[in-house]
Amino acid sequence: MAVTPHAFPPRKRRPSAGAFVSPRLSDVELVQSLVHLAQEIASLSPFKYLLKSCSLFIARRVNLLAVLFEELLRKPASYCSPSAVLCFQEMYILLQRIKTLIEDCSNGSKMWLLSQVELVSDSFRELNADLTTLLDVFPVGEAELSDDVEELVALIKNRRSRGGSRVDPRDDDLRREVLAMLDGIGREVVPDQAKLAAVFESLGLRDSSSCREEMESLEEEVQNQSEEKAKSQAIALIGLVRYAKCVLYGGSTPPKPPAEFRLRKSSSSIAFPSDFRCPITLDLMRDPVVVATGQTYDRESITLWIQSGHNTCPKTGQTLAHSNLIPNRALKNLISLWCREHRIPFEASGDTSRARGGARSKAAIEATKMTVSFLLRKLSGSPPAEVADSVVYELRVLAKSDSESRACIAEAGAIPQLVSYLGSDFASEYPSLQVNAITTILNLSILDTNKARIMETDGALNGVIEVLRSGTTWEAKGNAAAAIFSLSSVRSYMKRIGRKTRVVKGLMDLARDGHGGARRDALAAILNLAGDREAVGILLEGGMVEMLCDVMGSLQEEAVTILEAVVKRGGLVAVAAAYGTIRKLGTVLREGSERARESAAATLVMICRKGGSDAVAELASMPGIERVIWEMMGTGTGRAKRKAASLLRILRRWAAGLDSDLVESGYTTHVAPTRIMLPS
Repeated sequence: MAVTPHAFPPRKRRPSAGAFVSPRLSDVELVQSLVHLAQEIASLSPFKYLLKSCSLFIARRVNLLAVLFEELLRKPASYCSPSAVLCFQEMYILLQRIKTLIEDCSNGSKMWLLSQVELVSDSFRELNADLTTLLDVFPVGEAELSDDVEELVALIKNRRSRGGSRVDPRDDDLRREVLAMLDGIGREVVPDQAKLAAVFESLGLRDSSSCREEMESLEEEVQNQSEEKAKSQAIALIGLVRYAKCVLYGGSTPPKPPAEFRLRKSSSSIAFPSDFRCPITLDLMRDPVVVATGQTYDRESITLWIQSGHNTCPKTGQTLAHSNLIPNRALKNLISLWCREHRIPFEASGDTSRARGGARSKAAIEATKMTVSFLLRKLSGSPPAEVADSVVYELRVLAKSDSESRACIAEAGAIPQLVSYLGSDFASEYPSLQVNAITTILNLSILDTNKARIMETDGALNGVIEVLRSGTTWEAKGNAAAAIFSLSSVRSYMKRIGRKTRVVKGLMDLARDGHGGARRDALAAILNLAGDREAVGILLEGGMVEMLCDVMGSLQEEAVTILEAVVKRGGLVAVAAAYGTIRKLGTVLREGSERARESAAATLVMICRKGGSDAVAELASMPGIERVIWEMMGTGTGRAKRKAASLLRILRRWAAGLDSDLVESGYTTHVAPTRIMLPS
């Protein structure tokens, strides 16, 4: 059968010429495929802004070829010679290359196409030359064509020297203008607004939406390029487009928060597979990496952990032999596929400049500085809330892009201005303004130097806490919790933040009553604060264990992981508080996920070792608990097997009446001689 156009799905990047091969088809099917392919090329929309003459010329030639192929189909016995079939096979490959080039130019970045206009013009010229060569060797005499079709073939051959031989002067002038702008930006010369508008009008970039799509196309182009110079050029073009978008079109209109992020309880939320969550943030991993112990974490989270001075694996507690992070590409592909199936946006988190892999040129850095300066000037005049919302949204997007942008925004003095929009004055009427302001602060806090700037800015921490406790949307509250998580990754800030009862209460309220995503953000921040012993005491006083019991049914892994950290660092007070969770943890051992069972076993070992015979008796009273532990020893993770074995030994010591020596050799924490009073 013929190969239809639908057999070739859309591509993100252009295949090489060698990627096309002639299909194994009969002679008639091959010509039918050529007809389909030629008609599809002829139906493609002509270029509107660049390379118009090149694309129009080759499309017309292919359209005329379709008449030749249709004529041949009416006389199937007229083209059976080996030379004709070989010519058709080569023609098929050539038409695929033409189709790919036209599609690539139509669907890709206009700015990038402009920067490569000379190379693309050469590609069109080469394809035209190859088409002419194939027509020269095609055995017209053997095909028994009608006189009209023979004249048509001669006409196509004679048009070989027309069109597409040189770069259109208009395209070349436009390219030179853009290059001159980039060169001027690199020398800190602000582009002339009239010239900038003329260039963007010529490329069809006439509003914020088209500029945003252009930046997305340029981001894809960065990923597609292998040479550092090309990556750097594409990144510089992104900076130019972003600057022009803000200056010419006033930035983007912030999207309205989805209904599920408003202040009401959500009955359901998407449950990510447990293996796809980072053990630190308990959120979906965007860039999973493997550490020395073999555990997998999200790159951004484990990097913050290591940079904060930790040299242990957060999950196992083992000392890291080295700090190398090995990408877990197999898992990342699985997460990407799962997100695509569930229609969840998936992108690499954190510093996208690292994902790009290209060095930022001087022009790119200066373009970012000019953009930030322009946006902050608009904020400085106390603009209307609607205008401020649009400007802060642009800062939010920019702060998410890369480290250099975060540094530029903070160095320009944006943090105090952002803090002014965290209060309830604006949030009641423009809730998205509060969301954009707190999210921008969150994005800025990813950079370590910005953490200090935020903590040292008057009112910044209190503003974040105010949003956490009384924000107008769940998204705002969740991002405030995420900001606290980010700031508390620095140990000195962890102590300072963890001592504030308002923070503890706000996080616990959000974890108990908030929306699914916001709840996970709150639990991630609580887990971070639980790394400090003094903060653990405040958490316990605030009713942390009771809150974890409340959320253990819906957020089992997160709750058990935090409980393990609290019991580990909270001493006998934590053990006494956790006594009431023994049966819940036993249920997790029986019914929980692999990760939750591992944390539950580790927590029970600590409770039983420190809590004495009453704690062990409570666990032993659960029907079938020994069988559950036995199964865990055979099927759990390596750490889970070790903890299950320890738990079983504790139970057997208790059963044998050896409860006076529950602490095993090699365990460094000793039970005090006096018996602790556990709740009845």
